[in-house]
Amino acid sequence: MTITKQQIVEEIVREVSPRVSKKDVADIIQRFLDKIVDNLAEGNRIELRGFGIFNTKLRKPKIARNPKTNEPVSLPPRRVPVFRASKIFKETLKIGG
Repeated sequence: MTITKQQIVEEIVREVSPRVSKKDVADIIQRFLDKIVDNLAEGNRIELRGFGIFNTKLRKPKIARNPKTNEPVSLPPRRVPVFRASKIFKETLKIGG
């Protein structure tokens, strides 16, 4: 099952209603996500205790193949986001912990 950001907003509003509006909750969540993206773009590491660590990893340049034409394609070096779940998170999901 896929949960959307809107569904998360609605769940939070139900839990705290009527103290906080749906618009305010959606705005706070979006600002939180924007801060994560902005900080990762600046090269920062984000640690959320009990949840996990967001970081970026440098992928080396490489030659790949276009699966349709089988022609080589040069991929430049790039930064990709990575997430490592905390021990508490893993134990909650009963994976690897």
